[in-house]
Parts: sequence; structure tokens; C-alpha cells
Amino acid sequence: MSLIAENYQIFLILACIFGVFMAWGIGANDVANAMGTSVGSKALTIRQAIIVAMLFEFAGAYLAGGEVTSTIRKGIIDPSLLVDAPEYLIYGMLSALLAAGTWLLIASIMGWPVSTTHSIVGAIVGFAAVGISVEAVAWAKVGKIVASWVVSPLLAGSISFLLFRSVQVLILDTENPFQRAKRYIPIYMFAVGFLITMVTLIKGLKHVFKDIGISFSFIEQAGIAVVIGLLVSGIGIFFLAKIKEESLPVKEGGHGSRFANVEKVFAVLMVFTACAMAFAHGSNDVANAVGPLAAIYGVLKTETIAAKTAMPGWILLVGGVGIILGLATYGWKVIATIGKKITELTPSRGFAAELGAAGTVVLASGFGLPVSTTHTLVGAVLGVGLARGIGALNLRVIGTIFLSWIVTLPAGAGLAILFFFFFKGLFS
Repeated sequence: MSLIAENYQIFLILACIFGVFMAWGIGANDVANAMGTSVGSKALTIRQAIIVAMLFEFAGAYLAGGEVTSTIRKGIIDPSLLVDAPEYLIYGMLSALLAAGTWLLIASIMGWPVSTTHSIVGAIVGFAAVGISVEAVAWAKVGKIVASWVVSPLLAGSISFLLFRSVQVLILDTENPFQRAKRYIPIYMFAVGFLITMVTLIKGLKHVFKDIGISFSFIEQAGIAVVIGLLVSGIGIFFLAKIKEESLPVKEGGHGSRFANVEKVFAVLMVFTACAMAFAHGSNDVANAVGPLAAIYGVLKTETIAAKTAMPGWILLVGGVGIILGLATYGWKVIATIGKKITELTPSRGFAAELGAAGTVVLASGFGLPVSTTHTLVGAVLGVGLARGIGALNLRVIGTIFLSWIVTLPAGAGLAILFFFFFKGLFS
């Protein structure tokens, strides 16, 4: 009996446990930071944000997570080098899940918003470079990921800065912000409809389209998004016409009903962007947890290495449940960092940040650049904070976050190397 057949059940149980652990980390860290702007701006309470994320992240992960996934996540390693030793892929993927999950646990305890994609990529690079060979790693792809540390926050920060400055100039800094909001918000609603449709098509539904053999070009996706954007704007104009300016009490440090009425409208827009971003995030990032799990399952079933592995529904379920468990049990700490510690957020600032992050995802996808949801959102929050001056930013918190991003790849790699040799020694 082969080593794989002999240890079939142990490998499968360990893969499921480590897959749930990694998915828990995604929920506690990555999903939490996606909801941070909504909670920090008070558009949603933490309980409402958890419910929204649970519904839309789970729907995205389970319904649109994809029936087929690449065995080697993001093409980071060459599977042909493992043909003669398929058990090494099992050790490697077990190590990658455990290492990335451990790093996410540490980062979540510290309240650091880090990229789950970079955690798992760092872990896979670690075991592949040391356990197989340095040549097994596609270093050009790793280089692109490292470059995205700079590109995605800068791009998201710039777009969000310009968006919030436009809100200030067109609405907030005028004599009658409420009337100006009714005039200009349909334009922002078009942008919401357009960008969120693009994010959903590019990230949220790409696995569904791929599995049923449908392929839209970027231009065709943009055409669909323009139609949806116009529709959203039309519905917005209809409902805005019914909203009357209310006399609201002046809040401590606030500006009374002049801005409060406007902020109420932006808060409604934020709920829509939060739902769509959660769906897109769930469908895309569940692969970080279920991809390695599916790879192990594929090797266990066939005892061979395949470039792609069929994704059984139960594996997507494991990933979806793990994500919502992580968010519900430990998401509050990273939510607090994004929503409150970097800069003070209001619904209009949170809206500009979320729309800027969505715009960055769309632009980067159009140019084929890899981006991290975490890095784009943090960059976007920095952008809206900077629109009020450097003094509006907590530079100490920002420095700690940047440091945690740099440490993520080597931390994932180092832990994966340790775990790889542990499993190799235990089973070989």
C-alpha cells in the first residue's frame, strides 16, 4: 500500500481542520477589514456589518466560489516537478494552510489588517523553495505581488482622495449641501452602479462564467456596467425626489442638520457598496482557503498531480462556514483598526473610500495587475484622511500596518518551511 493510501484519512482530516483554520483567519482579518469602513463611519453597526458580511460573503463563497480551481494557487509553483513525489504536495499544502492560518491568527490578535492572499502565497513560496527547489517558484509572479504593495494603496488612495475632494467641493463646502447633494448624488450613484457591477463581473462571478463556458471581454463587461449604472442612477433620482430635509439635533463636534441629512444619504449608498464588495470578496478569496484543500483532496483521490482539481460542494461549504465563523468570533479587532484608528470616518468619507477601492480593483483588473483587497482599502482610507490634511491621519498606526505587510510574505514562508519538514519527518 502506498504512503498516500495508508494515511488517506489522517491527511483528509488534517486538511479539513487546517482549511477551516485558514478560512477562520480570512473571516477574522480580511473580511473584517472590508467591513471596517462601514462600521467606522457608523453607516452600519458592528452587528449589522457581521450579518451583511455573513450573508453576502457566504453567498459569494458558496455560490460563486467556482467548481474548478487551480491546484497551485496563482501559478506560484510548477506542478510538474512534483510528479514523482505527490505526497510532497500534500505536506506542502498542509504546511501552507497551517502557516497562513497561524500568521492570520497572530495578525488578527494584534489588530493588523494583512493580505490573506499574500499569507498563503508566502507560505507556498516557502515550502516550494526549500522543500522542492528554488527553480520551482515562479519568481516573476512573486515580484508582481511585491510590487502591488506599493501600486494598489497608492492607486486606491489617489482615487479616494479625488472622490472625497469632489464631494467636498460639489456638496459639503457649499451654502446648501442638501440641495447640492440631491443634484450631484445621482452621478455618484451611477459610479456606484458601474463600479460595483464591474467588480461583481470581474471578481464575483468570474468562476461561474468560467464554469459554464461564458467569456465577456473587458469592453463588454464595461457596457453591461454602464447600463446597470444608468439604472441605479434613475432609481436614485426617483427616491431622492421623495426625501425632504429634516431638522436634526446638533451632535457633539458636528455641524447639525446641514451635513447630517447629506450623511444619511451617503450612509444608504454605503450599505449597497458593502453588500457588493462582500459578495465579490467571498467569491474570490475563499480560494485562498479551499484551493490548497482541493489540491490535497485531488492528490488523495488520484495519487497524481493535476494542474486543476474539481471542487466538490462540501469544500466550498467548509470555506464559507469558516469565513463567517472568523468574522463573527474575532472580526471586531481589525474592524476597529480600519474603521476608527487610521482616521475619523463619516458616511461620505467611508463612501469615497469604498468606491475608490472598487475603482482600483476594476482598473487593476483591466491592466492585469494583482491587487489585495486589504491594501486597496487601507490605501483608500488613507486617501480620504489625507483630503483633510496629514494631521487627520494616525501615522503610528499606519507605520505598524505597513510593517505588518512587509513581514507577511517572509512570516508565511518561514512558518511553512518549519511545518513542511515536520510533516515530512512525521509521515516519510
